[in-house]
Amino acid sequence: MVRPSLRTRSIGTKVTEAEYEELEHTARTSGKTLGEWLREVILATVNGHTLNGQSADSAAKQALMAEFVALRTILLNVLFRQANGESLTAEQMQSLIERADADKLKKAVERLRCASRSADG
Repeated sequence: MVRPSLRTRSIGTKVTEAEYEELEHTARTSGKTLGEWLREVILATVNGHTLNGQSADSAAKQALMAEFVALRTILLNVLFRQANGESLTAEQMQSLIERADADKLKKAVERLRCASRSADG
């Protein structure tokens, strides 16, 4: 009978209280202890394996594209208003940012899907 390798090494890092709570909540949501969840995430990232149905590379692309989409949305709205001689209040700018953030991931996924189809086609 082959015995499984024992985990004898540990990795440590410092996080803020808010970061810790976020990590702990995410681990709990996935039904794992914080240590189990972190090990899975770290190893999946290093090995490029899938985590929650997507590779670490794919998740990074989605995150970057989402930020670009939100930035583009904000920039185009601000430039359009300025071109029409309008100015933005702080409240209007905050509202614009919140709207851009609300659907940035959905738009990013759509754009990446379209780009993938174009590359395949």
